[in-house]
Amino acid sequence: MRAVEVTTRTVLTVVIAIVLSVFSNAKLMAAAHESDGPAQILITNVRVWDGTSETRTDASSVLIEGNLIKRIALGTMNAPGATVINGGGRTLMPGLIDNHTHLMLNGKGLLDIEANLTWEDLAIGGAAMARLYLMEGFTTVRDMGGANRGLTRAIDAGLIIGPRVYPSCAFIGGRGGHADFALYSSIPGGDTQMSRLNLAVTTDGADEVLAAARNNFRQGASQIKIMQTGGVASLFDPWQLNGMTEDEIKAAVQVANDYQSYVGAHSYTKEAILRALNLGVKTIEHGFMFDGDIAKVMKKNGAYITTNLTAFSPLLAEVSALSDPRNQYKLKTAQAAFKGYLDNVREYKPKRGHQTDCVGNAFDCQKQIAYEKYLNGDFFGNHAALVSMTSVGGEIAALSGPVASPYPETRLGVIEEGATADILVVDGNPLEDLSVIGAVDKWFDAPARDGVATIRVIMKDGVIYKNSL
Repeated sequence: MRAVEVTTRTVLTVVIAIVLSVFSNAKLMAAAHESDGPAQILITNVRVWDGTSETRTDASSVLIEGNLIKRIALGTMNAPGATVINGGGRTLMPGLIDNHTHLMLNGKGLLDIEANLTWEDLAIGGAAMARLYLMEGFTTVRDMGGANRGLTRAIDAGLIIGPRVYPSCAFIGGRGGHADFALYSSIPGGDTQMSRLNLAVTTDGADEVLAAARNNFRQGASQIKIMQTGGVASLFDPWQLNGMTEDEIKAAVQVANDYQSYVGAHSYTKEAILRALNLGVKTIEHGFMFDGDIAKVMKKNGAYITTNLTAFSPLLAEVSALSDPRNQYKLKTAQAAFKGYLDNVREYKPKRGHQTDCVGNAFDCQKQIAYEKYLNGDFFGNHAALVSMTSVGGEIAALSGPVASPYPETRLGVIEEGATADILVVDGNPLEDLSVIGAVDKWFDAPARDGVATIRVIMKDGVIYKNSL
């Protein structure tokens, strides 16, 4: 027995010594690294698409120092001591940005989240969703309802991998509106699963909106999301509903302005969209009845629109969250009313951000992400699609301002000197073929995948998360 005890103590002593030695060496290495300055990575022999231009550069080199793009030059570049990656003539481009995600809404549907899941289910599902988006090339996402700052902290701390997340925290909307996912028997103003976890909150009156918006910023929101109109994937609210009063919208905008941030509005109808824009809302989410009148106000106010293009696919009816016959009827009437959207966007060319808007698990959302990439290019052309996924997304991220933004010193969505080093290296030319960034012309029957083989390098904030070169 004593021999066992002595052996155990000896092993523990050795283990502790090793741990202390590793920790000490790590500290020394970190100190040496600091004294040498930020690490440099040199990516050579790439054709650069900068996030805005109609074409790529000739063969170029890009030097990354720390988390910033330090220098871009045609041809070769001398950078002694830098880690070198040969791009082999591939395209170097900005990391993708999805402006409307729901990482924490990862149940089979909204009712499933409310009635059947625990915080563990949602947290683990959120971690899987975060990894999925990063491996699909999205280095930044804006979560427009459900995610609080905790997911952002976990990613930033390196506990899980994922994109940079701009969270909206809880949806804010009225009783019976698109933020109301409570069971039928719920009491007005009563506690629900969604409200307990600050995924969604129902409010009635400007004072309650003020309280909810302030609480969201307290929980780490980078912007506020209001549910102004009804929706299709919920039961209580007709999509035509104009469900928030002017005073309620003004209250949300006032709080957001006080935090030097902004409000995004889930808004379908023309009347609702114009009301939101005239009251100071900066991003219209979905905006299916967009037209020339709305385009003028958006341009005047410096506003943006993000739209899930799967809304125009006949395959949308097969989504599990829309399986209830009531949802199917809402979908049929909504798609009939939204027929002018695509032509109006092509004509008036608003500032448009890419949106996937997937509610579900990571396996299903992977296929929807790939299909949404395809539809963006199919409807509007590859260049417009890529701009919506990069530089416009960077502009939307910047709207969160210096106070509420989790990343106030970033410059996203572009390949420029001084910009944040969020970078993809992809096979081929995405301006000609969006499949190189993972676009697929199928949805539910598309083959499952873990990442995109033709995205060869994924760098976020100067850190490489994938390199298959």
